[in-house]
Amino acid sequence: MKHMLALGAAAIAVGAFPTQALAEEGEVQVKLLATAVLPDGKIDTVNVDIVGLPAGTQTEANDNVVPTIAIEYFFTDNFSVETIAGITQHDVDGVAGLPGAELVADAKIVPATITAKAHFDLGGVKPYVGAGPTYWLIFDEQPGAATLPLGVTDFNFDNEFGFALQAGVDVPLGEDGFGLTLDAKRYFIDLTAQWFAGNTLAIETEHKIDPWVLSGGISYRF
Repeated sequence: MKHMLALGAAAIAVGAFPTQALAEEGEVQVKLLATAVLPDGKIDTVNVDIVGLPAGTQTEANDNVVPTIAIEYFFTDNFSVETIAGITQHDVDGVAGLPGAELVADAKIVPATITAKAHFDLGGVKPYVGAGPTYWLIFDEQPGAATLPLGVTDFNFDNEFGFALQAGVDVPLGEDGFGLTLDAKRYFIDLTAQWFAGNTLAIETEHKIDPWVLSGGISYRF
């Protein structure tokens, strides 16, 4: 349900501009992308630990490649606002203290993001930079297999706000509105993870996620 709401919000953000305004003020660009999500996932802080984690326990999240859609509205040729829609899934494993142990399984993330972008015209290519807020909706996360023998029965990632920086380039292909696009985003976001044994909070940790999100694909501007 959460990811459906996020996709709906993206559509509403674009649909909020009247058709006449679109024709007079700018253009819409839609991008179909293959996106690599490369998170960190290390532990910054241990707030609660009643099970006694090994000293120096550290974690990382796995990388993933997913399809995404970007929708962009141009107020002028040099300024636009863009939102993305997509879902990525990640596990979190131990790398020190609990090497190879699956601690979190199948966490699905909708990184709802809006960026304001400045564009530059260099003839055949159009580079851009951007920045904006992000809100991560996380659902279906499960305790990892290695935590079940410890009596863990439930797991939760909090939804969180963060910030994203962006840079990329659009390459027009002819005069029909089609093009190629390359995009890189760096997210700055921390998540709080909680493992429960029944109704008891057994472990609570704060994780630095800060993923690189690298995309490439095709665009159509109209």
